[in-house]
Amino acid sequence: MENRTARLTLLVDPTKKQIFEEICSLRDLTPSQVVRQMIRDYVQQYGTPEQIARMSLNTKVSEQ
Repeated sequence: MENRTARLTLLVDPTKKQIFEEICSLRDLTPSQVVRQMIRDYVQQYGTPEQIARMSLNTKVSEQ
């Protein structure tokens, strides 16, 4: 997990949220863990090299 955290608030359809939480639980992951991984994947796919490098500096040491 990253050293510092910031809150991200979003609105989701209640049914989709429930299904998402069920799937996370089946995989023994928290919804927050899954969302953080989605964000990392999105940055890797669409970020500029500079943005990816900035993210890597914050996560290399603290990722499991």
